[in-house]
Amino acid sequence: MKGRGDNPGLSSKQRGSMNRSKLQTSLIPYFFLLPGMIILFVWLVYPMVSALNISMRQWNIMPGQPSPFVGFANYLQAMQDQNFWLSLKNTGGYAVITVLGQLLLGLVVALMLEEIRHGKLLFRTLYYLPVVTSWVVVSLLFRFLFNSSPSGLMNYVLVNIFPVLKEPVSWLTEAGTAFVAIDSLGIWKGVGFSMIIFLAALQSIPRELYQVASIDGAGYLQCLWRITIPLIIPTIIMVSVMLTIGAFQTYIPVALITGGGPLHRTELVLSYMYGQAFTNLNFGYSSALAYILAVIVFAVSQFQMRFIKSNALGG
Repeated sequence: MKGRGDNPGLSSKQRGSMNRSKLQTSLIPYFFLLPGMIILFVWLVYPMVSALNISMRQWNIMPGQPSPFVGFANYLQAMQDQNFWLSLKNTGGYAVITVLGQLLLGLVVALMLEEIRHGKLLFRTLYYLPVVTSWVVVSLLFRFLFNSSPSGLMNYVLVNIFPVLKEPVSWLTEAGTAFVAIDSLGIWKGVGFSMIIFLAALQSIPRELYQVASIDGAGYLQCLWRITIPLIIPTIIMVSVMLTIGAFQTYIPVALITGGGPLHRTELVLSYMYGQAFTNLNFGYSSALAYILAVIVFAVSQFQMRFIKSNALGG
């Protein structure tokens, strides 16, 4: 008994032509994927492999000059570099403060916007504007706001209008006060992003759940804690991971507000890495720092996801 696909009337030449046609049809999707794969390889895979090679050499940028292989020497140098550890500590502190600030404020703003009935689009636009504003522009703006002179806006407001301070503060000359400006900028600029994502998550929650809860006598806080938060846990995980990755990639505010000074005390890992590469021309060491940072970000992201999931399930 012959199969349904058999056709005894076809010659071997015709069957071969049909097989080639099927093969060509099956290859069409790969031709559509090819341009994207080429771009991915040129702009992502090749630079990553090249950076790994550079990180294991004493890289010489002069054409034709040798770049001797040093193995893991650059990585060992990072383990003994006090300035790197200081920049890593600063980056960790910046990430904790800004990520928590953006998560909490973004969720609060999203909950408030979900409750209002008029002007929702206007307020949503106003809160999102900082997100699309240039980092360079807002960094220069915050450097003006936190200017250490008596004419700086923060000093003027806190000394003359609301006399909280007796004398102007040198905001940008000390690490502790400089990070007030840098952290404030990071939170202010990112709240709108968190707000938009949380708004989308809140709007996906069925209204029937709140109606049933209200019939059972549940108040607003009970609905928030028992319905809203558990249902948006996946969104919280996604936003926290994205914000953490963004925090570890922060460079422009430090470069424009403090320049990493004084004495590297306000350096973040990315600004320190940039300085090693383009100021000291130590590209091998800078590439090693880039790979160390990538491993740290991956580990922190994995810890975040597992920690939030385990606490959500435990609650």
